Amino acid sequence: TDKASRILAASAAPNPGNAIPSEAKNIPAESVSSRLRDAIVKGAGPNLECDIQEALNEYGTAVAIIEGPLMEGMERVGKMFGEGKMFLPQVVKSAKVMRDAVQILEPYMNNDEDGVSRPKVVIATVKGDVHDIGKNIVRAMLEAGGFDVVALGIDVDPQTIVDTAKNEGIKIIALSGVLTLAVDSMKDTIEAFKAAGMRDDVKIIVGGAPVTETVCASVGADEWALSPQKTVSVCQGWAS
Repeated sequence: TDKASRILAASAAPNPGNAIPSEAKNIPAESVSSRLRDAIVKGAGPNLECDIQEALNEYGTAVAIIEGPLMEGMERVGKMFGEGKMFLPQVVKSAKVMRDAVQILEPYMNNDEDGVSRPKVVIATVKGDVHDIGKNIVRAMLEAGGFDVVALGIDVDPQTIVDTAKNEGIKIIALSGVLTLAVDSMKDTIEAFKAAGMRDDVKIIVGGAPVTETVCASVGADEWALSPQKTVSVCQGWAS
């Protein structure tokens, strides 16, 4: 009817009083903490730097951001990976976003009001093994967990690991390997710490595909892990 048409037309007409400002349409509806978590999970952070700056205003310190939305995002990634809902290439992308975020926050960590220095960890893929994807994920999560990580790369001989720990006064060592032969290299590295008279001064965690509780005991490590979350949790316990 004509009356119905007039009512529909009126309801569709612009209402200046209720109009949404054009600039508001570009404002993300979700909170900055949600955006940071999503950036980690999706492995993409096009507005990462801006979001981190906003988060600094909200959280106050870099450590609070790392321990809050960034770690929450990585924990979700780890859970999805463990459940088979996320695959390794996606996890690598998430780890890169995490590392990018930590790098942006790095200058602010030194200025945090508590002034507490971060505990250090040496991480390396042992001699004879060149795999580093899993190690790099662990590194990113350790950095996000508040550690200063000295990453020695791949195919690292035992003496280099021992010398680095000695020269830098590092008490936590993370050894990684994917190949079966890495087990022997892990044992050789731990034996090198014994030969240097340093074994009682350090804690050593081993991880990677061939590592089990039995392997951990046989190489003489203190702990073992197959997930980044456990590695971070163990290292945090040792650092406390």
